[in-house]
Amino acid sequence: MGKVTIVGSYVVDLMSRTSRLPKPGETILGRTFKMGPGGKGGNQATAAAKCGSDVSYLTKVGNDVFGQEALHHFKSVGIDISTIIVDEQNETGTALIIVDNKSENSIVVTLGACGTISKEDVDNFEAKIASADIVLLQLETSLEAIEETVKLAAKHQKKVILNPAPYQQFPLVLLKNVDYITPNETEASEITGIEVTDEASALEAAKKMYALGVPNVIITLGSKGAFVYQGDQGQLISSYNVAVIDTTGAGDAFNGGLAHFLSEGYELEEAVKNSNAVAALSVTKVGTAPAMPSKADILQFLHENDLEGIV
Repeated sequence: MGKVTIVGSYVVDLMSRTSRLPKPGETILGRTFKMGPGGKGGNQATAAAKCGSDVSYLTKVGNDVFGQEALHHFKSVGIDISTIIVDEQNETGTALIIVDNKSENSIVVTLGACGTISKEDVDNFEAKIASADIVLLQLETSLEAIEETVKLAAKHQKKVILNPAPYQQFPLVLLKNVDYITPNETEASEITGIEVTDEASALEAAKKMYALGVPNVIITLGSKGAFVYQGDQGQLISSYNVAVIDTTGAGDAFNGGLAHFLSEGYELEEAVKNSNAVAALSVTKVGTAPAMPSKADILQFLHENDLEGIV
């Protein structure tokens, strides 16, 4: 069983489905409402755990009902909750999500407790970083926590995946100690200044990130799949046609899956193919963390698509 270590966010998802997204200043009626665990760190931790990884996860939640729900969720998917810090001063983070009839979404995130993860918190987590096969990070927490995690991973010679989402400016020198970067089109454009609209522009952006020090660049392109560049010509690894219900969290499903497959020793191309399957399955259900597919679901899907199964 591969060991995946994650430092990142946790927020509770508060999601309404509507016929369309409201205009500024407009109030519209929703059809349904769901509450569930979320945040990029939490979603990715859930995805990796449900794939079958041994997941260590550092985050912070408030001492409130949302925080208690978080602890219950992570325990239920087999994640050790001893490294989840209950913050007595700050509330659990929230994500206000609206999803329309076309499965497009609009999201407002308030980080709350998980936005206060400190250098000291990460230092106390060092043993988990040292024992990891893969370290997975996002940009949905403090930069000091991200920088310290990358520093400790380099100290212990651990591979790092950086999912630069949601995008915020960060020191690009950080990329010299990142082994895999997984931006979507928008994030790749923000990092490189190259507007990514197709395979040709994805290649140019990937070359620039490679030149910044990242040996493995994976640009996720939504329903098209993922563009992979490792210093050669690059290739698009296609996604799968599924009945889309809700695209929220698809990128997190991909990243959690990628961390799992790399931790199990898969070569990057196969890891990305399988991670595309994890993402495809996630959009066939409503929600984020609750929509992450189980290992049995993934195995069946991979078999149906003539792909190698997960370890």
